[in-house]
Amino acid sequence: MTDLAAITQKIASAVGENSGLGKRIKLDFGDEGKILIDAANVPNIVSNDDGPADTTVVVSLDNLVALKQGQLDPMMAFMSGKLKVLGDMGIAQKLIPLLKG
Repeated sequence: MTDLAAITQKIASAVGENSGLGKRIKLDFGDEGKILIDAANVPNIVSNDDGPADTTVVVSLDNLVALKQGQLDPMMAFMSGKLKVLGDMGIAQKLIPLLKG
C-alpha cells in the first residue's frame, strides 16, 4: 500500500476528530506528496495540502509503509537518516502510534 490517497485515508481514520496532538504535523514524502495533519483545532483535518507545520517528518512512502508494518523500527529509521524530524521531536513521537494503526 504505497498509494498516497490510501495512506492519507488510513491516517485520517487513525487521527479521528480529536487526536489530542494539538499541533500541525506534516509528513513530507518529497516528490511523492505530502500529508498535513491539522490537529490544532477540533475536528482534526487530514489533507494532502502543503502548509506550515509545528513538526515535519520527512520520510519516503516505502519507508512509511515499512514503519507501519513493523518492518522498520522508528528509532533505527531516524538514526540511519531514513526518517528526519524537523521541529518538535515530542510531537513526532506522539504520531508514531497513529501511524502504526
